[in-house]
Amino acid sequence: MPDKPIFSLRGIGVDYLTPAGVVTGVDDVSIDVPARGMTVLAGPSGSGKSTLLRVLGLFEQPARGTLTFQGADVRKLKHRERRALRRHHLGLVFQNPADNLLGYLSVADNLRAAAEAAGTDCTPDDILGQLGLHGTGGWKISALSGGQQQRLAFGCVLAARSTVVLADEPTSQLDEASADLVLDTLRYLVDQDFAVLVASHDERLIDLGARVARLHKGVLEGVEEQEPRP
Repeated sequence: MPDKPIFSLRGIGVDYLTPAGVVTGVDDVSIDVPARGMTVLAGPSGSGKSTLLRVLGLFEQPARGTLTFQGADVRKLKHRERRALRRHHLGLVFQNPADNLLGYLSVADNLRAAAEAAGTDCTPDDILGQLGLHGTGGWKISALSGGQQQRLAFGCVLAARSTVVLADEPTSQLDEASADLVLDTLRYLVDQDFAVLVASHDERLIDLGARVARLHKGVLEGVEEQEPRP
């Protein structure tokens, strides 16, 4: 029997007020996100994939539609409850590596800070070993490459013991070698049975997804099931 979706969206719409009038970011999007495996929100710039990811990360309130997380209607939650849900269950990784980390802390202390914020604890050396960053615990963040910084950002998600990994264009600012590190990390998270949701137009990353939701001009054009490429 298949797992229940961790997220269910029905008729989600997001509007923005601009000097030129109201602009629709996404419109009438309905999709279920499985509790395990990788779902990719794919589409060109301006397609609405990052907007939809912000809705799922509870940073964006939709103007229309319903959103449930593990069966609970998120729009009915109080601000305090939404913040707690985000802290304990949702790990968000931004496209700019530096935006995900605290530059004044060491590599290991970034992991400890992520765990403390979520009310958990962690063993930094174990996480760094799992992500191919063994021996970097005492390093400054600036000593890591862009790809290593993104790996550490995903490590902070592991330290916080998040239920869902949300990543917005995690390879878009990286060279090919650094992007390879991120792709390997995403494979690892999928193997650990996380629910991974990524917004991207990187074809190599899209190939990793078991499900690909394609958006165009804010509209969901379709959802494809596929065999992830190794």
